[in-house]
Formats: sequence, structure tokens, C-alpha cells
Amino acid sequence: MERFRGYIAGLGTASGTRLVVGHWPDSPFGPFTDVMVENPFGSRLLLAPDENTARYVSSTYSFDAVDIVPVSARLDGGTLAVDGGPLRLRAELGRVTALGRVLQTVPAPLAVHPSWLRAVNPLAGLIVRGVRTAGTTGDRLEYYGVRSIRRIAAAECSWSGQDLGPLAPVSPPVRFGFSSVPTRPQILAVTTTITAREAVRDEVSGPWRTVFTRMPNPSGLTRARPGSIPAVNR
Repeated sequence: MERFRGYIAGLGTASGTRLVVGHWPDSPFGPFTDVMVENPFGSRLLLAPDENTARYVSSTYSFDAVDIVPVSARLDGGTLAVDGGPLRLRAELGRVTALGRVLQTVPAPLAVHPSWLRAVNPLAGLIVRGVRTAGTTGDRLEYYGVRSIRRIAAAECSWSGQDLGPLAPVSPPVRFGFSSVPTRPQILAVTTTITAREAVRDEVSGPWRTVFTRMPNPSGLTRARPGSIPAVNR
């Protein structure tokens, strides 16, 4: 069993690019931050800070490409700042949501226990559309124990210096795993628990590492519009 304690921030932009930031002060890999990006054309990219985290995350979730780049994050009071390769994000955090206040009343040991998260999973999708607290990703079972939720009030986001536009809902939902993030931009304090259904392969099959941000555009690739990540045909 492996546990990641930290934060997940999900937000959309007016350009159609959607981001999921995982900021993990406590993890089996030590502190790290990764960013999952889906552009308007549906291409999914992982920004990971090193090979070990890139292999683990890309074998747990689904991506069209992975880019290993320095990724840093700072969560300071009411601000989340993330820098990773071509990405620059500055988000202003709002108040704790009504659901977040309810979740804060659940005792911490219960809130993150897999049995509890399996039990409340059917209810989670009814309360927040597209969200699940338990599910399967490849060879792994995964559980999301959310302890609090704050809304994201505003954000400035750019890709290779190009503005991605104002904050927007996460719509359509992202497709990295069995669960999306809430449609409304939010940051969740969460403990993610991952267990193996069977031995996970030592090697990830296929071309798991592609320098996505510098990908050429030969015939057969879909050209992204300015301000979004390049798209590849699946």
C-alpha cells in the first residue's frame, strides 16, 4: 500500500486546456509535484519532475505523452503557484466550500480508509458529477480520501509564454483515470491510497517518454491552436 498526502487542484481555462496539479509534500517518492494537462483536442500530457515519478504516474493514469521537466509548486495561504517546463500557473484560492466543511468533520483515520471510501463511492458521484472515491486504474486499486475543499477564485495560466485565458470550468471532464475532478475549479486536501491488484510491470510498454512540448508536426498529427499544448492523434 502506498499513500500520497497532499493536494489536487483542478481547473479549466478559456482556451479549453484543463489542468490537474498534484502537489505531494508526503509521498513514497518524497515531496514532488506533477501536472496533468488535457488540451482542447483531447491530447493528454504528464509533466513530471523525474524518471521515477514519471514511470509511476504514467503507469497509473493514461497519457498520450510524458515530459520530464523541473516542476515546482508553492502553496502559501491563499495562493497556489506552479512552474513546470512551459507551464506557469498562479491561482488565487477562495473559501472552503460547503462540502469541504462537511468533510472536515469526518475523523481523519476514517476519511482516508479504503473501506469507507468504497462505501461512499456511489454517493460521491451523485454529489459531485464525475467524481469517484474508489476505482481501478490498470493493475492498481486507488482511493481518494478528501479532507477539505477550497474553491479557486481566479487564475493566470500560460503555456510557453502564451496566455491560456481566464479561469473556466473543467469541461469536458478530464480523462486521465477512472475519476475526473469537480467541474468547478477547486483545490482538494487529499490522501490518495494505491494498492496493487497484482505485480505491476517493471517496464511501461510502448514509447512512454516523449518530449511532448517539442513534438514536431508531421502528417497525421493534429496541430493545436495557439495557447494550448500540441495535440496527437490517438
